[in-house]
Amino acid sequence: MSRDLPLLPDAAVRLDRLPAAGRELSIAADAGQRAAIAVRLGISAVERLDATITATPFRGGIRVLGRLAATIVQPCVVTLEPVVQEIDEPIDRALLPGPERPVAGPAGAEIFVDLESDELPDRFDDGEADLSALVIETLALAIDPYPRAPGASLEGFAGDAKDEDDNPFVALQSLGAPKAKG
Repeated sequence: MSRDLPLLPDAAVRLDRLPAAGRELSIAADAGQRAAIAVRLGISAVERLDATITATPFRGGIRVLGRLAATIVQPCVVTLEPVVQEIDEPIDRALLPGPERPVAGPAGAEIFVDLESDELPDRFDDGEADLSALVIETLALAIDPYPRAPGASLEGFAGDAKDEDDNPFVALQSLGAPKAKG
């Protein structure tokens, strides 16, 4: 996960201090963090960003389950008016310790990697996983890439030429038409 993303409060979990039952985290970004996330994601604003997640030990790593709730603002692709999007996304990810310093587990412990899955587990270093990037990535993937304001339409914009005189291909067609020999 990328380290150039803003850090969120209370989003770090140490594998060696994680209880067997797991640890519940409530994450809420403040105004400065939301502004930095909006810039990073290329949107107008992040008005709200909250996540409630549970991190549990899972086969030598950490499994993160929870929910992300956010309100974002971005420009309409047709009119450039601000469009507000409410996001409510589930979070379900597996994280494994990085290859540099493996975290010691019980003797004979196995690490499960589902090769049939579309996604490989993320990695974390030094026995501590900062879940900020996971939360921000979940938000980024939930954003509508082509937001439209209510009632916005492409009808009436240039390119809907119905008049033959306005069609540029009519002029091109006359240039390439063979002349009749008479």
